[in-house]
Amino acid sequence: MKHIIIGTAGHIDHGKTSLIKALTGRETDTLKEEKDRGISINLGFTFFDLPSGRRAGIIDVPGHEKFVKNMLAGVSGVDLVLLVIAADEGIMPQTREHFEILQLLNVKRGIIVLTKSDMVDSEWLEMVKEEVKEEFKGTFLEKAPIHAVSSKTKEGLGDLIKDIDILTGEIDTKDVGGHFRLPVDRVFSISGFGTVITGTVISGMIEEGQWVEIYPSKVKAKVRGIEVHDSHVKIAEAGQRTAINLSNVKTSDVRRGDVVASEDIMEPSLMVDCSLYYLKSAPKPLENRQRVRLYHGTSEILCRVVIIDKEEVQPGEHAYVQLRLEKPLTAQRNDRFVIRNYSPMFTIGGGAIIEPLAKKAKRFDQDYIEELKIKESGETGSILENTVKNLSGEFPKAADILKALGKNEEGLEEKLDKLAEEGRIIKLSGMDKPVYIHSDFVKKKIEAMQDILDKYHRENPLRWGVSKEEMKNKVFGKALKQKLYDELLLILEERHRIKLHGKFIALYGFEIAYSEQQLQMKDSIMKLLGENEFAPPRYTDMEAREKVPKEFKMVFESLLDEGVIVKINEECYLLKEAYEKSKEMTAQYIRDNGSINVAQLRDLLDTSRKYSLAIMEHFDSIKLTKRVGDDRVLF
Repeated sequence: MKHIIIGTAGHIDHGKTSLIKALTGRETDTLKEEKDRGISINLGFTFFDLPSGRRAGIIDVPGHEKFVKNMLAGVSGVDLVLLVIAADEGIMPQTREHFEILQLLNVKRGIIVLTKSDMVDSEWLEMVKEEVKEEFKGTFLEKAPIHAVSSKTKEGLGDLIKDIDILTGEIDTKDVGGHFRLPVDRVFSISGFGTVITGTVISGMIEEGQWVEIYPSKVKAKVRGIEVHDSHVKIAEAGQRTAINLSNVKTSDVRRGDVVASEDIMEPSLMVDCSLYYLKSAPKPLENRQRVRLYHGTSEILCRVVIIDKEEVQPGEHAYVQLRLEKPLTAQRNDRFVIRNYSPMFTIGGGAIIEPLAKKAKRFDQDYIEELKIKESGETGSILENTVKNLSGEFPKAADILKALGKNEEGLEEKLDKLAEEGRIIKLSGMDKPVYIHSDFVKKKIEAMQDILDKYHRENPLRWGVSKEEMKNKVFGKALKQKLYDELLLILEERHRIKLHGKFIALYGFEIAYSEQQLQMKDSIMKLLGENEFAPPRYTDMEAREKVPKEFKMVFESLLDEGVIVKINEECYLLKEAYEKSKEMTAQYIRDNGSINVAQLRDLLDTSRKYSLAIMEHFDSIKLTKRVGDDRVLF
């Protein structure tokens, strides 16, 4: 079902509230102060049943300059605007400012309503119509219908309603499939119910009983009840003015400007990258680091404008800027925003958010500017790939990528899989949910690994390589989980980038090549250890027999790497065959006799107490055996 929001805009006292009352029969000024002063201070809301049967929500926004921030909160989600101009006064300062805001927020449909037509003659009315046509030439209101009406006599309302019905019928259906998001414009408490928030659902849908998250505080709440147009409903969808009763939160946990959305899909940020249009009407150039007021959704935040691609921005120019905020903003890519001068307050520009989770930008950085152009282009594949590239060091899952994308993205995992099939990213499936990393990130890591290995192989030609653990610490750090690391190593070996040898990593194609002298040393070591199966000579004694200790050390460590020799402790090394034999003999003895002690192991292996004790302690360390008093039993 199509849901529509109609908003009003225009100068103070031009009859916006009276027009809505004439159209709907309902009052939108609810505060006593509003009624006393005869002006709208806060946003007013009601609904309107159109001849076609569609029901449209109507937002009455304040026209007074002091309340423009409330006006901005109201028009940020409208589909159709009624730009109200009093026929007896014509276009006024707030008319122009409101219209500039509508353009900055990318409102595309509107009707110009000339109110108080009963107070002017036909000649004056025609003159005002001509003024209006000239004023809005070349804008989205250039071909907009112009209706002269009187809220007092009801003249012209019938034709206005017909055009409202026609134009609202042309509005596209909202994004109901995306995740739920609602900028909060009011928070209050109702006795017996608790906290209630109101706002316009700008994407997705919300269901009674669903859990939501309040941003930027990240407080979680449960939806207790939903109202749309004064009626209780089970579900509210994008495009509906909605009141939501939340449980699990106090009114102090939510404030105007917050965003209520699906759980874990957004991240607040103190920096956002934007495409900015600086209004022609701005009185002077926008300077770098100028302090301004940012309006986004229902929030108002002070910030500094860092101009990325220019020294300063002239009136009428576009620029890439980074807004550095004084409190967190929760936004999504392509959200519209407006900026106003800090003091005195007037609208100076606005545009679209390109990157809602920006990193600190360096001015005139061409790579950064090119990245912003890609994101601004809206090409999903390029944006998605770029997002994975930026996040690769964090080894992101789909949920992390969705947050960083800063917008709804249907079929995200299918799109990621397509990028993986094309070889632009790599998918690792070793965890509960897949992890995605960019191929360029992996390429840099491979280069770092190969540099380490190249140096290592030159310095240690007889060793199989760097241990997996050491390589992980040097190249990837703690962010990469062991399962994912092992999976990535297998992928790199399949692609002939590295070679795995047990617990070691080598360059692909690396082989150990012994010299004649080294082969003789190898044979000598094997013979000495083989002749003394369980009472081998000490390492230092074997080394002392050789004329080149450094070469001997290289050969010995190579045999250890290959697993031909097993280290028991610093004084005792066994050949692999003898080691396995000692393990089996010990285990069998315990199975036959229930336990074994050091003396019994000494006799069993026909060795000395020194070696039997070393071997027994080693078996304890590998959990073959465990000590019970002076005896050992199987672990």
